[in-house]
Amino acid sequence: MIEPYTMIQAAAILFGAAAVSGLQMAAMRLRGIPHPPAWLVMGHGLLAGTGLILLAYAAITMDIPLITRFALDFFAIAVTAGLIMNLFFHRKSIPLPIPLMVFHALVAATGFTLLLIYLCWNFFV
Repeated sequence: MIEPYTMIQAAAILFGAAAVSGLQMAAMRLRGIPHPPAWLVMGHGLLAGTGLILLAYAAITMDIPLITRFALDFFAIAVTAGLIMNLFFHRKSIPLPIPLMVFHALVAATGFTLLLIYLCWNFFV
């Protein structure tokens, strides 16, 4: 059986990769591109969704720390905002609303920060 710390590390790697693609998409939108290419959107969603599922699985099947449960909550909200952007805007070729994009990014960054705090704390302790 995989230890919770290892699963949280794997989820953090996935979320980190999703953050890189998210920053690319945000930069594109802020430069005036109405919506990013579909392959980038789908890759970003796949990475973030896989990280969310892995973290949720760890929360359901193992005893994970409270800080990582809060991170899971933030990521669930961020994924919901991402799905809204994808289904209601990107899919219909409507420019992504910048306030929703910023909200999505800030909520996801908060979740990612909480995961990193947990991982760094356990690495040094």
